[in-house]
This record gives sequence, structure tokens and C-alpha cells, in this order.
Amino acid sequence: MERRTFVKLLASTPLVTNENAPDSATDDAPEWKKRVIPKHQAVTHYKPLASSNLGMPGPYPGQVVSIKSEKCLSADGLQVNAEAVHEMMERGMRELTGARNTLEAWRQFIRPDDTVGIKVNVVGHPWCVSSHSVVAETVRNVMACGVRPDRIHIYDRFRDQLDAVNYRPHVPEGVNFYASEDANVGDSSPHYDPRVYLESDLFGEDDTRSNLMKLISQKVTKIISIPNMKDHGATGVTGCLKNIAYGGYSNVARTHFKGLSHTYWFVGTLASMEPVRSKTVLQIMDGLRGVWHAGPGAGTLKYVFFPKTLMFGTDPVSIDRLLLDLIDDERKRRGAISIWNRDEGTLDFNNGKGRNEDPNTNIIIREPGHVEYAAKLGLGVNDLSKIRVKELVI
Repeated sequence: MERRTFVKLLASTPLVTNENAPDSATDDAPEWKKRVIPKHQAVTHYKPLASSNLGMPGPYPGQVVSIKSEKCLSADGLQVNAEAVHEMMERGMRELTGARNTLEAWRQFIRPDDTVGIKVNVVGHPWCVSSHSVVAETVRNVMACGVRPDRIHIYDRFRDQLDAVNYRPHVPEGVNFYASEDANVGDSSPHYDPRVYLESDLFGEDDTRSNLMKLISQKVTKIISIPNMKDHGATGVTGCLKNIAYGGYSNVARTHFKGLSHTYWFVGTLASMEPVRSKTVLQIMDGLRGVWHAGPGAGTLKYVFFPKTLMFGTDPVSIDRLLLDLIDDERKRRGAISIWNRDEGTLDFNNGKGRNEDPNTNIIIREPGHVEYAAKLGLGVNDLSKIRVKELVI
């Protein structure tokens, strides 16, 4: 793509920081301590769907159902108990919707004529991904609503990661698997829609556009997102918002570079664009396992922990607001620095090696405030005093 002529990083008033953040931005602060929103353009030719009342934040803003089960994992945390997950999924959907039975709960979101995208998260292979059991239960219930297997698309951005997790043996024949790029190598793929993009020159990069997957814009009518409970080096956590945003657009790694992150405003802006906003109708956060440091990957068990929890909601902001505290509390228990820490002295630029060895080291000044910013865009409720959480142990 030819270089676009955009004004770089226009000076603007630093936005309000979260009260938990120890430092506030000042005019003489280093760049990574500032939260500056550069000039940007969000372009889409799609209007909100007629069923947009189901789109984010959906019919249950500020409501989260949390289901915990000690039975969902083996004693060592390495094996998932599919029967326990089945029970958690059934209970969670009924509690969220108030439905008398599970099928009635799912029918609040899915119609027989829908084409359904299931946004999985597979970057944490092998230890922290959207688990096979949760995905299989989701597919089973979507089909129970009358949707044929060939109208179901399990997707993520990178084919190599999706193939490594291999959901095929766990779902009926005919279910589709979709990835927009072969691998995370900066591929310019024809699977992105040139009519839907967010454009901004962040660091003088040649490609200043992030385009939406054609699967999302042109094919599916409903999206169910299944993120994980994970730490993230640039955003603080990676949950519902980042799964649906960074997992559906191209060229998003450009938002964080040499300690500075634009994820504060970029994540929510992507998630708020149409048709992503109105098509995303359900969030099922897979917290059977989680990652408390060095996420979003989980190539080893070094930083994996075991919440043994699933969260259900239509409001991605509320679930992610709870996730911020969950990950930060786990880090505190482990003696690690807060995700809100904005001290440049923690930065390590050695290709992440120091960060992977030391949980008191950062590769980027994290931006957990992206959750609050998404709330300002109308994507959900960030105020803890207004979030209603129903916690059940089964």
C-alpha cells in the first residue's frame, strides 16, 4: 500500500488516566507516559444492522455472570473436563438471560437463518486458548438454534495458530474454519475488506491502514466471541475487546513500538466500528486457564494460572473491567508490578527476553485504560459500582 499523507501524532490534550494508575501525563513527561490520540479516520460503508439492539453492549449492559467449577480441570490443571464445561455453559447462559432452559437462552441471540462467526483466541497455544470444550458447546448450541454446520465459521487471524489448536475433531463435519492470514508475518491478505478500515499514521509506518476481515463485513450475521483471561504486554490485559478488535483487523501490531502504545484508543475504536459493533452479540470469556504475565502467548506453563471460571455477558467492557482486577490481583499475589505501572525504568527493549524472564519488566508501557476508553465510545459499562456480577460456584 502506498504511503498515506497524514499528519503525525497531532498534539492534543492528554486524556484522563485511570485513578489506579500511579502516574499522570504531563507536558514534560516522556512520550510513553502521554496518552495522545493522533489524527485518524474510521471508514465504513456499513450501517448498523436491524438487529443492532443485540450488538455491543447488547441487551445486558453492565451485567456479568461468572461460573466457577473446581471440576472443570484436572488436579494439575492440564486436562479439561468436558462434562463440567457443559454444565458451566448451560448454567451461565440461563443465568445471563433468565431463560427457563438453555435453548431458549441461545435463541435470544441466534436465529436459524443466521450465519455465525465464532471468534476464538488461539495465540496462547498450547496452554491458554479458547478451549475445545467451550467451542464445541458453543457450536452445539448454535446448531440447536437451527443453524446448519456450513453456516458456522470458527475464525482467528492466523492460519498456522488455528491449525495448531485444531478444533476440527471436536465439532461436526461441515463447520468452516477461517483465517485471514497464513501467519503473523505482516501478510497483506486479500481476505480484508478495502471498504472498512481505520487509518492513522502512528510511527511513520508505510501501511497506515487496518482493514476488517471480509468474513465479518460480508458473510457472518452474528459473532460470538470467546476470549481468554490473559495479561498483555501492550494493553495490560487481552480480553473481550481486544479479541474482537485486534482479532478481526489487519496491521494492528503497529500500534505499539519501542515502549509507546496507541492501544489506549485504538482497541475500542476498532471494536466500535460497523459492522463489528452490531454483529457481536455474545461474550463467553474462557477462564479455565489464564496468563498472569508475558501474554498473550502461553508456550509454557511458567505464567499460567487456573481461575476455573467462565464469564458470560453481552457487554465486553464490563467483563474486561473485571478482568483488569483479576489479572492485577494475580500479579500482586506473585509479587509482580501492577499492569497500571507506568515507570519507564521497567522497560526492556531486548526483544522481550527480559520481560519473559522477569515479571517486573515491561516491553511497553501498558494501556489498561483502553477499557475505560471503550466505555466512552458506548461499548459498555466501566464503572465497577454499576456493574452487576452474579457469581456462582457449581
